[in-house]
Parts: sequence; structure tokens; C-alpha cells
Amino acid sequence: MKEFAVEFFNNFSFFIVFLHVLGAIVWVGGMIGMRLAVHPGLQHIDDPKVRLARTLEIVRNLFALVLPFIVLILLTGFIMGLAVGAPGSELATVVYIKEAVWLVMTLNYAAMVYRRNRAERFFVAGDLSGAREMLAPIPNLMLPVNIALGVLALVLGIYLRGF
Repeated sequence: MKEFAVEFFNNFSFFIVFLHVLGAIVWVGGMIGMRLAVHPGLQHIDDPKVRLARTLEIVRNLFALVLPFIVLILLTGFIMGLAVGAPGSELATVVYIKEAVWLVMTLNYAAMVYRRNRAERFFVAGDLSGAREMLAPIPNLMLPVNIALGVLALVLGIYLRGF
């Protein structure tokens, strides 16, 4: 598998790195846009039911948008990790740290999707308070954590590409 990954990466490194970086831009950039632009704008909607409905819709759209890019990041990262960070190489530790960061981000994303879907069920059942409670950690904790981890992953990626 390692030999295949090294050869594949050597033949298509430009495209693999491009797709990996594009995925990171969409995922991390989408989260930054959501947290710093969309979320504050939604707070100006006076009707709580309308605000909650729009929030659920926008978050669903963001999560659907980034899912294929998360898969793309994981696939391209796996290829690059095998190709440049094989066990025993000087970059292996950095590759493992970066993989761990993306894994934590992916698990956090899955938890956000779960909370959003639960919130929608509460909303449909007419429990606005329950829906708000399920959504509250997303912009206040979960998105900021993923944004910080995403920036760290980008820094680690730049470090790895320097070699």
C-alpha cells in the first residue's frame, strides 16, 4: 500500500495537494464564515421561530456542503501521509499529529450534525426551547474549536510541505 501511495503521490502530487487544500479552505472557511458572519446576522431576526428555522436551514446547508470536502481531505491526507510520513521518517510525528487533529475535527463535525438534527426534531415537535438548547453549543463552542483545530492543521500542512 505504501509503495502505491508513494508512486501515486509522486505522479499526482499537484492535484492531491490542491484537492486537500481546497477541502481545507471550504471546511475551515465555511466554519469561519458561519461563526463570524452568518451567526451574528441571524441574531437580528426578531421572531424566535423564524430565527431558529433559518438557523437550522443554514446549518444543514453548510454541513451538507462540507461533508464531501471532509471525505476529500481524509482521502488525500491518507495518501500524503503514506507517501511522505511513513513510520520511521522524520515527518511521521507531524503527520500523526495532523491526522489526529483532522480526526478530532471530524468527530466534532459529526457531533454538530447530531445536535443539529436533534434540534430540528425538537423544532418540528414545537419545542423551541429544546431546539435552541441543542444548537447553543455549536456556535459558542464547537465551531470555534474546529476553527482553531483547522488553523492548526493548516499550519502543520505548511510545515510538512516545507520538506
